Amino acid sequence: MVRYLALVLALAFGLALPAAAQSDEDESFENELSYGVNFNSNGGLVGGAFIRSAFFMNEHMYQFGGLEVVEVKHPKENRLYSPETGDFFIAGKQNYLFVVRPHYGRELVLFRKAAESGVQVNAVGAIGPSIGLLVPYYIRYNYGGPGMEDVRTEQYDPTRHTNIDQIQGNVNFLQGLGESKVNIGAHVKAGLSFEYGRYKESITGIEVGFALEAYTKDLIIIPQADNSSIFPSVYLNLYYGRRK
Repeated sequence: MVRYLALVLALAFGLALPAAAQSDEDESFENELSYGVNFNSNGGLVGGAFIRSAFFMNEHMYQFGGLEVVEVKHPKENRLYSPETGDFFIAGKQNYLFVVRPHYGRELVLFRKAAESGVQVNAVGAIGPSIGLLVPYYIRYNYGGPGMEDVRTEQYDPTRHTNIDQIQGNVNFLQGLGESKVNIGAHVKAGLSFEYGRYKESITGIEVGFALEAYTKDLIIIPQADNSSIFPSVYLNLYYGRRK
């Protein structure tokens, strides 16, 4: 799969292949604005969201700029529940990792849909910086003994908060957002998009592909587990947009 996607990326940036079976009625757009949700193998139920603006280059090629915001989770994350409150927390987690990804890319039209219906297939490639935000993961911890209450809200430290039965749950990530540590990296992605729509003015579609992200140092999410500076993933984007 990785070899195939790498080939797609090379085609998108290096070749100008003609789109198959293009009708004389097809019309190219000058600008397209799309937005949607991201699902990826490093995220949870929903990985994040994105927005993208594409511009006409020639009959078979478009360039685009985009912005994606996703959460990256550690593969060892284990959700537990407090016996006192029933609220959940992630065992050993010290930081959230949120990533902001501005990027530039190109789309190569492989199969163009008819003006009023059908499916268009594009090869997509993009590259850009990654801004990784390590946001402290806060929990509520009861320092009191049996029958006593001494609940404090603190960043989870597995070396200090050793009794998981005294953890009463986690706290919204906004609690630690102002204490975020910024890490700069880079990412590259390649994939295929499938656009649907009965009208030239609107689009609905999916994009599937492979992404690779790297930083200059390991990003610590769970300190007592192996952490990494490189994050490969498979992704799926669902999007909607308008073109003119």
